[in-house]
Amino acid sequence: MEKIRLDIVGMSYSQSQSGAYALILAEKEGKRRLPIIIGGFEAQSIAIELEKIHTPRPLTHDLFKSFAEAFGISITEVIINKFSEGVFFAVLVCNDGNNEVEIDSRTSDAIALALRFHCPVFTYENIMSAAGIMMEEEPPVKAPASPPDEPPSAQDVNYSEYSMNDLKQMLQGAIENEEYEKASRIRDEISHRSKRKK
Repeated sequence: MEKIRLDIVGMSYSQSQSGAYALILAEKEGKRRLPIIIGGFEAQSIAIELEKIHTPRPLTHDLFKSFAEAFGISITEVIINKFSEGVFFAVLVCNDGNNEVEIDSRTSDAIALALRFHCPVFTYENIMSAAGIMMEEEPPVKAPASPPDEPPSAQDVNYSEYSMNDLKQMLQGAIENEEYEKASRIRDEISHRSKRKK
C-alpha cells in the first residue's frame, strides 16, 4: 500500500475537549489536512521540539530518545496506520542496524518522537479519504511556537440536528476559516450518516 507523507502545519486548542489540542497534519503533495485531537502534555512536547526549546531536565519523549540511542535503536519512520471510530492509531518503525520492528504507539506520542528522531510521518490513502479534509487553497499556515495560553470559549454543537446540506455548507465554512477541529467533527457526522444509509 502506497504511503502518503505528512507534515505538521499547526496546532490549536480543542473546542470540544477541555485541555486537549487539535494537531493539524497536511499531506506533503496535496491539499488535504488531517486534524488529530491530542492531550496537553503531548501538545507541549511537540511545541517544545518544533521551537527547539531546551528544557533543564528531559521530557518523557526526550528520555525515550536518549534511551533508544544508548542501545543503538533509531526510529526510521512513523506510520498512522488505522482510523477507527474517530481514533487514530500509529506504529513506530524501529531499527537497530540488524532488525526492523514495528511498535504500536498513540499517534500523539509517535509524532512527538518523529520530531526528535527527525524521521518522516506517513499515512495511507484509506485514512486520508476517511478522515482528511480537503483545502480549496493553500493558505500560509505556520506551526505555533507553543500552545496558546487560554482556550477560546466554545459551545458544543449537536451536528445531528442539521440537514446534510447544512452540514456540507458548515464543513466548507469551517475549512475556509481553518477551524480544523470543527471541520473534523462535521466530517464525522457526515460520514456516520453515509454509513447508516448503506
